[in-house]
Amino acid sequence: MGWNSWNAFGTKIDEQLVKDIADAFVNLGLKDVGYEYIVLDDGWMGMQRDAQGNFIPHPEKFPHGIKALADYIHSKGLKFGLYSCVGDKTCAGYPGSRGHEFQDALKFAEWGVDYLKYDWCYAGLMNAREAYTTMRDALYAAKRPVFFSLCEWGDNQPWEWAKEIGHSWRTTGDINNCFDGSKDRYGVVQIVNLRDQEKLRKAAGPSHWNDMDMMEIGNGGLSYFEEETHFALWAILASPLILGNDLRNISQETLNLIKNKDIIAVSQDSLGIQGFKYDTVQDNIEIWVRPLINNEWAICFSNRSDKPSELNFEWNGKNIKDNIYNYEISFSNDKAYKIRNLYSHKEMGKTNKVLKCKLEKNQSLMLRLYK
Repeated sequence: MGWNSWNAFGTKIDEQLVKDIADAFVNLGLKDVGYEYIVLDDGWMGMQRDAQGNFIPHPEKFPHGIKALADYIHSKGLKFGLYSCVGDKTCAGYPGSRGHEFQDALKFAEWGVDYLKYDWCYAGLMNAREAYTTMRDALYAAKRPVFFSLCEWGDNQPWEWAKEIGHSWRTTGDINNCFDGSKDRYGVVQIVNLRDQEKLRKAAGPSHWNDMDMMEIGNGGLSYFEEETHFALWAILASPLILGNDLRNISQETLNLIKNKDIIAVSQDSLGIQGFKYDTVQDNIEIWVRPLINNEWAICFSNRSDKPSELNFEWNGKNIKDNIYNYEISFSNDKAYKIRNLYSHKEMGKTNKVLKCKLEKNQSLMLRLYK
C-alpha cells in the first residue's frame, strides 16, 4: 500500500513535490490506515552516470540528492521507493541498470531505498527471468531489505516464475485513466480481463502478488461509481493498493474511498488468497468473490451493462466454491450469513432474504459475509 508518482506526474517530479506529497500523505491519515510507501517512478535520475558509473540524481529536480529525500520520507514514518529498468535506458530514456545491477543495488542501499520498481523497457533479447534474478541477487548482496516490484507487463508469464524472485509482478501493460479502455489502451476493465485470472491466482499468496498496476482513483478520468468499483476489484484480486493521484488536491469523497477500512481489510486479509469471478447474472452483473480469514467472504456485484440494472440475487441454494484452495460457502434459509455493506459500513440483513438494489452503469456493491 502506498503512492507512486507516475500516473499523476510522469517524469515531471522534483524534490519539493515529493516532500509535499509525503506531508499530505501523513496529514490526510493515509499512513494511519496502512499506506506506507512513497515511490519515485521514472525521471528521477540525470541523463548520464558519473565517471565511476554511479547513478546521478537529476541535479535540478533533486538538488539535495536522493538520500536526503529518503531521510525526509523516513522521518515521516514512511518507506521510500525508487524506480529503475532492466535495459540500458528507462522507458523515458534515462539511464537504466543493465550492466550496473550490483553497483545500483549498493547505491540504493546507501540511499535507504525500501522498494524498487524494476521496469522492462529496452530489454532487447534479454531473458526476463534471468534479468530479474540478477537484480534480485544484487539486492540480496546489498543486504538491505527491499520490496522488489517486477514491472515486466506480463509478457513472459511472470506468474509462472516470479514468486521466487520478487514480491509482486505486473500482469499487463500500463493502466490508463479510464474505466473502459480498448485493445491497446488499458482501462480498469481491460486490466482485469486481459489475463486468465484462474492462472494468475494460483501464483498469488502472502509475499508474492499479482500487480494490476497503480490505481487511477482521483485522477479525474473515472466517475465516482467507477472509482468505487476500481478500488473494490483491486481489493478482491489482492493487487497492491498503490495510489497514483495528486494528494495535494483530493476531494473528500475520493479520500473517504481510499481510506475505507472495510475494503482495505479485504485487500490486506491475512488468509492471502486472491479472489475470482464467480458468475455473471441478469443484465451483465458480474459477481467477484474472495475467501477471507475466519470463513468469511467478500463479494462484489459489478454492473457491466451500459444501463442501470435492478439486482435481485437469491442466496438460497447458491454454492460458491474455490476449487483451487478448497474454500466453500453454501447458502440456505436456515443457515444464513450476516451481510455488511462495505461502502456504507452498514448491516444489510442476512442471506435468508433476496438481495435487492439498483446499480447504475459501472456501479458496484461490495459486501462482507460473516456469521
